[in-house]
Amino acid sequence: MIVNVKMMKQVEKKQEVESTMSKAHILVFPYPAQGHILALLDLTHHLAMGGLTITIIITPKNLPILTPLLSTHSNKIQTLILPFPSHPNIPSGAENVREVGNTGNYPFINALSNLKPSIIQWFITHPNPPVALVSDFFLGWTHQLATQLGIPRLAFYGCGAFFSTVITRCWQNPHFIHSHGLVDFPGIPGTPSFKREHLPSVFLRYRESEPDSELVRESFISNAACWGVVFNTFRALEGPSLDHIRTQSGHPRVFAVGPLGSNRVDADASKGSQVLRWLDGFEEEGSVLYVCFGSQKLLKKEQMEALAFGLERSETRFVWVVKTPSTEELKKEGYGLVPDGFENRVSDRGLVVTGWVPQVEILGHRVVGGFLSHCGWNSVMEAMVAGVAIVGWPMEADQFLNARLLVEDRGVAVRVCEGADSLPDPDELGRVVSVVMGVDSPQKRKAKLMREEAFRAVSEGGDSCMDVDELVTALLKLGVKDGR
Repeated sequence: MIVNVKMMKQVEKKQEVESTMSKAHILVFPYPAQGHILALLDLTHHLAMGGLTITIIITPKNLPILTPLLSTHSNKIQTLILPFPSHPNIPSGAENVREVGNTGNYPFINALSNLKPSIIQWFITHPNPPVALVSDFFLGWTHQLATQLGIPRLAFYGCGAFFSTVITRCWQNPHFIHSHGLVDFPGIPGTPSFKREHLPSVFLRYRESEPDSELVRESFISNAACWGVVFNTFRALEGPSLDHIRTQSGHPRVFAVGPLGSNRVDADASKGSQVLRWLDGFEEEGSVLYVCFGSQKLLKKEQMEALAFGLERSETRFVWVVKTPSTEELKKEGYGLVPDGFENRVSDRGLVVTGWVPQVEILGHRVVGGFLSHCGWNSVMEAMVAGVAIVGWPMEADQFLNARLLVEDRGVAVRVCEGADSLPDPDELGRVVSVVMGVDSPQKRKAKLMREEAFRAVSEGGDSCMDVDELVTALLKLGVKDGR
């Protein structure tokens, strides 16, 4: 009987702790750019599955992006919908960076910082205010917000750990970086060096003493002081960079939780049925190259022609997703279309598609073995999960750094061109594509091995799976500590 009473008390104590932990409330603040928001929403799904209550800060026009997540976790996730603040350099009605391009990042970061008073007012009147803030690394100013609210902040990087080490060094000493043509980064694993123009675009736009620029710099520097950091990456891909960040931060709260979205199925996948049916018509595994430069990037007329001729000369099967420019962009900006006659000449082995396609499902198709890509991080993660080799054409943002990681460090990619205005040689492009897509391609072999590592990381007992569990536990403990 004594034993039973003791056991009953232990069960009651466990239930009391679990009840307290279930009340842990987390505030999530994504940055409204497609390459940022989807990964953080994937992480938010894991946090909700772990038992956390979550509020997501969002502006009205971005709310539809949350629909799948809110439908899945209607009892766990709420929204704090705030009007998008005006800014002289943001067109009226624009609430997502895709509406203005990457040049809009500075005004967007500055505009969103004006939400601070509204967030504070909501926090102090909430019956169960959050015990922590998880916000995008582009929103580093939220570190000061979290400090004012008296809660810890975790910076979420929907990009690579290697990228974060480089950009952190850039912001720490912008004067040195801006004065050199070739920039070395001693102390960072691999001692990388880059042409100045290949450094992250968000840093290159910095102008000393310009108000928007200074707030952006302060915002990025603030990320170094956060309570914890979360990366959409995995140890087999970026172990040295993750170890470096943990050493530099001086605490163990460095979580690698990727590849996030590895089980995500593209909504509206039925729209890509034409492409998937076309792929089903081939037997040879890994024989098709997927060509896509993201949802925003347009190519100039000369670039379109060089790419088309290169694909033609490669004699490789391919799916080319083309973003079609408007009439104004064709006339005034010099953007191009697929050359006349090209589709007819390659109709037996090539498919040109305009508009949206289910990229995740295409990359995962058994006959797709390569990806001609700009090396944006979401595309990199999707390629790693699919186990396809990358033919890289980095153009801006973090893409040059990602290409360096993939080519020099991991051997899963080759570069075929560099720069938004660069022009590939069609013969060389065709040759590179043909070699990479060959049966004995070392890039293909290493990409398949990386796929195994990616799935191992997110499987039970894998590095990323355990980091997700540790992250959830750390956040739940904050709720217990806070007494809620």
